[in-house]
Amino acid sequence: MDIQKTSSLNEKAQEISSDGSFKRQGNRFTTPFGKHPGELPVEPNRYRLLWTPACPWAHRTVIVRNLLGLDNVINLGTASPLRPRIGRVDWEFSLDENGVDPVLGIQYMSEIYEKTDPDYSGRPTVPLMVDLHSNEAVNNDYFKLTNYLETAWKPLHKKDAPNLYPEHLRAEIDELNDIIFNDINNGVYKCGFAKSQEVYEEAFDQLFSRLDELEERLRDKRFLFGDYITDSDVRLYSTLVRFDAAYYTAFHTNRTLIREFPHLWGYVRDLYQTPGFGDTTDFDAIKKHYHVSITIFTDKEVMKILPKGPDLSGWNAPHNRESVSNSKEKFLKEAEEHRL
Repeated sequence: MDIQKTSSLNEKAQEISSDGSFKRQGNRFTTPFGKHPGELPVEPNRYRLLWTPACPWAHRTVIVRNLLGLDNVINLGTASPLRPRIGRVDWEFSLDENGVDPVLGIQYMSEIYEKTDPDYSGRPTVPLMVDLHSNEAVNNDYFKLTNYLETAWKPLHKKDAPNLYPEHLRAEIDELNDIIFNDINNGVYKCGFAKSQEVYEEAFDQLFSRLDELEERLRDKRFLFGDYITDSDVRLYSTLVRFDAAYYTAFHTNRTLIREFPHLWGYVRDLYQTPGFGDTTDFDAIKKHYHVSITIFTDKEVMKILPKGPDLSGWNAPHNRESVSNSKEKFLKEAEEHRL
């Protein structure tokens, strides 16, 4: 691969606007999964999902994959949480034997992007679905990928898989997902990557305004839409679980720790203790990435310290969120609706 070429491409992909605000790049590979002409076919063992446990966008995709039993039909490739020191922004498969992905034979994520599109000029991002028939990237649309897994991939869901995207709630889930993305998921990045005090404080205030709203919403709801986990809960979890360990200090989101929100703290521990969530959460990878090597540019070499804390022992403490579940009668009614 032409490293000099890739480096120059990444220099063009800087995502800071003239006012100092962070504007996340768009997704390059957005063809949906489905049965219609031009859509990506849904087939077992055809795709490899590339991720790193450090990344919240990739993490939520893996959570949904596991919750729905798609881990049996979509295999997984894992990149290191540490950025390689090669003069460009990339992900590296240094955790694998010989430092290459054992299925695709690539050392860096950018290789599959450039193989698919030689003119690609953005950061190579995760999650990324790779078609093993062509060994080319086919979808890196992190915003919609979980929805494709929940809908188009339904024929391959495990028996009794949860309905994370029920039809009668989709409009409400989509509306809340937009808020969660703009003000929380991406909101922490708007704080962390801001290049002016004004835009940082605006993002900071919006982030905590939304967290305060969700704290109140969860006062009498176990999950965001009641007694059952939905796609919105997965998306919110991926930020909340990283908040105290990374964003609070690394991204200057230091008004309130999540463990200081009574309802959000119980809520995120409830999810953490649910199979698919905590068992895919790697705090060591999260801390290493955000405190030691995160960048959207090719920053000059500086000495960075990995924080020793925080104390993680509380994640398995009782959360008592069952106490805010609905009455048995309403619970059974919601259960029936949720299966539709």
